[in-house]
Amino acid sequence: MPDIATDYVPIVIVTLLAFALSFGVLALSYLLGRQRPDKDKNAPYECGFEPSGDMSGLFHVRFYLVALLFIIFDLEIAFLFPWALVLADLGVFGFVSMMIFLAVLTVGFIYEWKKGALNWE
Repeated sequence: MPDIATDYVPIVIVTLLAFALSFGVLALSYLLGRQRPDKDKNAPYECGFEPSGDMSGLFHVRFYLVALLFIIFDLEIAFLFPWALVLADLGVFGFVSMMIFLAVLTVGFIYEWKKGALNWE
Protein backbone atom coordinates (compact mmCIF):
# COMPACT_ATOMS: atom_id res chain seq x y z
CA MET A 1 0.00 0.00 0.00
CA PRO A 2 1.40 3.45 -0.82
CA ASP A 3 2.37 5.68 2.10
CA ILE A 4 -0.37 8.20 1.37
CA ALA A 5 -3.05 5.51 1.58
CA THR A 6 -1.78 4.29 4.95
CA ASP A 7 -1.84 7.85 6.25
CA TYR A 8 -5.57 8.13 5.51
CA VAL A 9 -6.65 4.75 6.92
CA PRO A 10 -7.03 6.05 10.52
CA ILE A 11 -9.06 9.03 9.29
CA VAL A 12 -11.40 6.77 7.33
CA ILE A 13 -11.80 4.44 10.31
CA VAL A 14 -12.63 7.30 12.69
CA THR A 15 -15.09 8.78 10.17
CA LEU A 16 -16.85 5.44 9.72
CA LEU A 17 -17.02 4.93 13.49
CA ALA A 18 -18.45 8.43 13.97
CA PHE A 19 -21.17 7.82 11.37
CA ALA A 20 -21.97 4.37 12.79
CA LEU A 21 -22.20 5.73 16.33
CA SER A 22 -24.34 8.69 15.24
CA PHE A 23 -26.81 6.61 13.26
CA GLY A 24 -26.82 3.92 15.95
CA VAL A 25 -27.75 6.38 18.69
CA LEU A 26 -30.46 7.92 16.49
CA ALA A 27 -31.88 4.49 15.68
CA LEU A 28 -31.89 3.47 19.35
CA SER A 29 -33.59 6.70 20.31
CA TYR A 30 -36.27 6.14 17.71
CA LEU A 31 -36.79 2.47 18.59
CA LEU A 32 -36.70 2.78 22.38
CA GLY A 33 -38.33 6.19 22.80
CA ARG A 34 -42.04 6.65 23.29
CA GLN A 35 -43.76 7.98 20.18
CA ARG A 36 -46.82 9.83 21.42
CA PRO A 37 -47.30 12.92 19.27
CA ASP A 38 -50.18 15.23 20.11
CA LYS A 39 -51.38 18.69 19.12
CA ASP A 40 -49.20 20.55 21.63
CA LYS A 41 -45.99 18.67 20.76
CA ASN A 42 -46.42 19.29 17.03
CA ALA A 43 -47.30 22.98 17.42
CA PRO A 44 -44.73 25.61 16.38
CA TYR A 45 -42.85 27.07 19.33
CA GLU A 46 -41.53 30.61 19.59
CA CYS A 47 -40.06 31.53 22.98
CA GLY A 48 -43.08 30.37 24.93
CA PHE A 49 -45.52 32.54 22.99
CA GLU A 50 -47.86 31.80 20.16
CA PRO A 51 -46.15 32.43 16.80
CA SER A 52 -46.85 35.90 15.49
CA GLY A 53 -46.80 37.12 11.92
CA ASP A 54 -46.30 35.28 8.67
CA MET A 55 -43.63 32.60 9.10
CA SER A 56 -43.02 32.43 5.35
CA GLY A 57 -42.18 36.13 5.11
CA LEU A 58 -39.01 37.49 3.57
CA PHE A 59 -35.97 38.41 5.62
CA HIS A 60 -34.54 41.91 5.51
CA VAL A 61 -31.53 42.32 3.22
CA ARG A 62 -29.35 43.21 6.23
CA PHE A 63 -29.70 39.63 7.46
CA TYR A 64 -28.17 38.33 4.23
CA LEU A 65 -25.45 40.98 4.30
CA VAL A 66 -24.36 40.02 7.82
CA ALA A 67 -24.47 36.33 6.87
CA LEU A 68 -22.33 36.98 3.80
CA LEU A 69 -19.82 38.97 5.83
CA PHE A 70 -19.65 36.16 8.38
CA ILE A 71 -18.92 33.63 5.64
CA ILE A 72 -16.18 35.82 4.16
CA PHE A 73 -14.38 36.28 7.46
CA ASP A 74 -14.95 32.67 8.44
CA LEU A 75 -13.19 31.59 5.23
CA GLU A 76 -10.31 33.86 6.17
CA ILE A 77 -9.78 31.77 9.29
CA ALA A 78 -10.05 28.58 7.22
CA PHE A 79 -7.12 29.81 5.10
CA LEU A 80 -5.03 30.60 8.18
CA PHE A 81 -4.87 27.03 9.54
CA PRO A 82 -3.16 25.35 6.57
CA TRP A 83 -0.93 28.41 6.13
CA ALA A 84 0.21 28.16 9.76
CA LEU A 85 1.09 24.49 9.31
CA VAL A 86 3.40 25.11 6.35
CA LEU A 87 4.72 28.54 7.32
CA ALA A 88 8.22 27.22 8.04
CA ASP A 89 8.41 25.76 4.52
CA LEU A 90 7.09 28.91 2.84
CA GLY A 91 9.56 31.30 4.39
CA VAL A 92 9.39 35.07 4.11
CA PHE A 93 7.44 35.01 0.82
CA GLY A 94 4.62 32.99 2.39
CA PHE A 95 4.52 35.27 5.41
CA VAL A 96 4.42 38.47 3.35
CA SER A 97 1.76 37.14 0.98
CA MET A 98 -0.49 36.17 3.92
CA MET A 99 0.02 39.57 5.52
CA ILE A 100 -1.08 41.22 2.26
CA PHE A 101 -4.13 38.94 2.18
CA LEU A 102 -5.01 39.82 5.78
CA ALA A 103 -4.44 43.53 5.11
CA VAL A 104 -6.88 43.47 2.17
CA LEU A 105 -9.49 41.71 4.31
CA THR A 106 -8.90 44.14 7.18
CA VAL A 107 -9.38 47.13 4.88
CA GLY A 108 -12.61 45.56 3.63
CA PHE A 109 -13.78 44.96 7.19
CA ILE A 110 -13.05 48.56 8.20
CA TYR A 111 -14.89 49.80 5.09
CA GLU A 112 -17.96 47.71 5.96
CA TRP A 113 -17.80 48.90 9.55
CA LYS A 114 -17.63 52.57 8.53
CA LYS A 115 -20.52 52.14 6.09
CA GLY A 116 -22.66 50.72 8.92
CA ALA A 117 -23.16 47.29 7.39
CA LEU A 118 -22.57 45.64 10.76
CA ASN A 119 -25.15 47.72 12.61
CA TRP A 120 -28.32 45.78 13.26
CA GLU A 121 -31.34 48.05 13.54
